[in-house]
Amino acid sequence: MSIRQISATALKTRIQNEDDCVDAGDTAARIEERAQQEQFADRLFLLDVREPNEFQYARIKNSVLIPLNQLPQRLDELNPQQEIVVICHHGVRSQQACIYLVNSGFENIVNLTGGIDAWSRECDSSVPRY
Repeated sequence: MSIRQISATALKTRIQNEDDCVDAGDTAARIEERAQQEQFADRLFLLDVREPNEFQYARIKNSVLIPLNQLPQRLDELNPQQEIVVICHHGVRSQQACIYLVNSGFENIVNLTGGIDAWSRECDSSVPRY
């Protein structure tokens, strides 16, 4: 089974391109309304599968924490049609989560190569390394 991979720099570009789709004058309610519309159906969902203490220490903005050991019980919180980028510390746990998600019927799953560590090194040095 082959899981798609994305580099930290490619993910940053994708996130920036999506952010450009939101108008600065939009209210939170308008953004939420647009998010429910088809034009935002392909937005990335950033799924962090690390432990809560790791997530609290370092994270990518707008990522959502579901620790790897809770993933089976929380699958209903994820949209199987949405593109999901899975994040961990170095890319190992996220790869395991990707395999689990694909085996659970999710089709648009991507692993962040190098994890949050690569993100900190290559994209955002304000994110602490550990």
